[in-house]
Amino acid sequence: FSIDIDYDVIDDGTLVMLNVTDWVGNPPRHTLTKLDLPVHRVIISHTAAEGCNSQAVCSDRVRAVQSFHRDSWMWDDIGYNFLIGGDGRVYVGRGWDRQGAHTKGYNADSLGISFIGTFTKIQPPKRQQVACQLLIAEGVKLGVLAKDYQLYGHRQMSATESPGELLYQIITKWPHWTDQIPNAQILDA
Repeated sequence: FSIDIDYDVIDDGTLVMLNVTDWVGNPPRHTLTKLDLPVHRVIISHTAAEGCNSQAVCSDRVRAVQSFHRDSWMWDDIGYNFLIGGDGRVYVGRGWDRQGAHTKGYNADSLGISFIGTFTKIQPPKRQQVACQLLIAEGVKLGVLAKDYQLYGHRQMSATESPGELLYQIITKWPHWTDQIPNAQILDA
């Protein structure tokens, strides 16, 4: 018998970001709306699909999300600004400066970060959590995320289980998490 163990992971606290060309995604159909930087919110979700532990599998998962968002929902691109793989890598979606399509009413002043996987009954690997925290710190360092940003779980802004109960319990202990929900912006897509 054989045991399929994939050691293609980033476990050393390094921020590794893969652009759309790295995960072999498609460019947006049209020019995406620019964000007015810095944004003041981070909204954490999960993809509610199978997780991944290698660059190859995570890239497949991100392409599947992009295809679903573009072909089923008819969006111009993947809805998230970033996705975090169970391999400890960050997969760039719309990136730092483009408005996402992740949380209706809150896209104009937030970054949407989605953990690849379903976290209702399992926790994301520590490396996935660390990659997200490194990404957020990088956003603050670059000035695209306000130093006093607020962190939310997707379920706080929308009728969904996302980011899953176990991931939600984790992020409520992170710096900047708040239970103070701002009003949605009426004109936001």
